[in-house]
Amino acid sequence: MQDKKKRLRRTMMFLNAHRASLVKDPYVYRPDSIIFDLEDAVSENQKDSARIQLYNTLKYADYKGVERIVRINGQDTPHWKEDIRAAVAGGCDGIRIPKCESKEDVLRVEEWVLKAEKEFGRPEGSTLLMAAIETPLGVIRALELAQSSPRIFGISIGAGDFMRTMHARRTPDGYEMLAARSQLVLAARAADVQCFDTVHTDVDDLEGLLRDTELIRNMGFDGKSVISPKQIAPIHSVFTPTLREIEMAEKTIYGVEELAKDGVGVFVVDGQMIDIAMVEGARRVIDLAKASGVYRGDL
Repeated sequence: MQDKKKRLRRTMMFLNAHRASLVKDPYVYRPDSIIFDLEDAVSENQKDSARIQLYNTLKYADYKGVERIVRINGQDTPHWKEDIRAAVAGGCDGIRIPKCESKEDVLRVEEWVLKAEKEFGRPEGSTLLMAAIETPLGVIRALELAQSSPRIFGISIGAGDFMRTMHARRTPDGYEMLAARSQLVLAARAADVQCFDTVHTDVDDLEGLLRDTELIRNMGFDGKSVISPKQIAPIHSVFTPTLREIEMAEKTIYGVEELAKDGVGVFVVDGQMIDIAMVEGARRVIDLAKASGVYRGDL
């Protein structure tokens, strides 16, 4: 399960689970993950048919290794238990739980996921969970949510409901989201799970998307939700290490390993002080470069 939890997730693309034309072959756009949406994207009178469409898509469509996550309906609706059954029966990789505010929100879903795994012959524990945080209370309890279950692979901020409940106004620089984003990434790092940013809703605003993505990557986020295929490549470009970053990572790793033999813990590379504490970050750069397909070295 650990390898599945730590896989590359720079982009997670939302798709309406009810629309066959959308879910047929979205892997061609090369997102890292796809989120089949049974919640907001599906009208109340189409929930049952969307569930049937979801099951058949998961069961019979070949997504060429792209991760398949299902966003279920909220636990304040009559739909979420059947959503889980359809998702697990179809063989989804994980379930996104909306509007999480407490550990109990996750544990209730985990209980029904386990029941579905047993019912449909899936390996117990094979269905991962993701907690979507969309309210001030959820943000305050982010660490509790991140640590709520061994199935949790990540937590995510959803800006729409969060902004509404905060009575906040959107700004180009995202100041109104800074506290929530900071809280989530701190909780994710403390719990050793991944952390994902909200969608950039203006699909034609490439400059704003890049600005948002640079900000969250610098903060330590692992990826970002998307609503359009045209957003995937720009986000991947931000999360893919540059040649300069890869070179520095290699020099750091090789340098520390070599000098450690002589008991030296601090040295200088290209005018920058390097010490052993920086090796973990350097290895993370190399791992991301490998996962992104741009590394050809031997580390």
